[in-house]
Amino acid sequence: MSRVRLKDRLKKGLLLLDGAMGTELIARRAEPGKCNEMLNLESPGIISQIHNSYLQAGADAVLTNTFGGNSFALARHGLMSRAAELNAAAARLARKAAGQSHYVLADIGPSGDFLEPVGSLKPHQLRGAFADQVKVLLAEGIDGFIIETMTAIEEIILAIEAIKSASSDLPVLASMAFDKRGPDFRTMMGVDVKTAVFSLVSAGADAVGFNCGDCTLDDYIDLAKRFLDAVRAKGKNVLVLAEPNAGRPELVEGIAVYKVTPDEFASAGQKIYEAGVTIIGGCCGSGPDHIQTLAQKLRA
Repeated sequence: MSRVRLKDRLKKGLLLLDGAMGTELIARRAEPGKCNEMLNLESPGIISQIHNSYLQAGADAVLTNTFGGNSFALARHGLMSRAAELNAAAARLARKAAGQSHYVLADIGPSGDFLEPVGSLKPHQLRGAFADQVKVLLAEGIDGFIIETMTAIEEIILAIEAIKSASSDLPVLASMAFDKRGPDFRTMMGVDVKTAVFSLVSAGADAVGFNCGDCTLDDYIDLAKRFLDAVRAKGKNVLVLAEPNAGRPELVEGIAVYKVTPDEFASAGQKIYEAGVTIIGGCCGSGPDHIQTLAQKLRA
């Protein structure tokens, strides 16, 4: 039997993503402040262990360790010139772990800078950086793309355009980070849910949603419902994705600690799924135990 393409698989219901990469790197005592993408070359065994732990927990797909893999983000570590090899190594590690029975989503994160006139980046420069990253990841046989933790509409649209210019066939999942501000949810750059959905769907995203942000589990459930309402109002056949943190972190001796248990995380995930979200994973603070409990609850 031929393998089901990810774009077709997304139409068949629940797709469970993995949890946080950074949380697992901290648990494995990766050096703080070090470029996570450099570990694809220097400590590939650690990255492979993390992928395998999520797959064993029940994830259908793993994300490449390339969140900070665009050249502008890597430049902060003096690694701009090594963008291609770092992204290629990450994709190979994820592909080897996933095999042909699971999927690999190439992870695209923000540049860490701002576009003009707020910052110094020019649109064509940023689109080019994303396009370079996309081409390398495509060459390693990934199944789709996920754009994460974006806060500015202009930047995430440039990332979608870069992907679409290189591949119109693979699915694009587009996610932004929202905070709860009074009765509303907005990104750091002031983007609300309706604006995000309208813009991302218009840009050609196959799925839209949220990850990270400063929210409680109840907030994430509410946010998921607002995304679903906005997508339905748009009238397009677009899926919604949710990658909540393991709740809101608490500062313990100056360190952010996530205290949400796997059971609590899974209960929230079940409510998000029952509301109509079919692509679910975890972000900061979530680990294999959270994903395993979520998988057991959703597939019971």
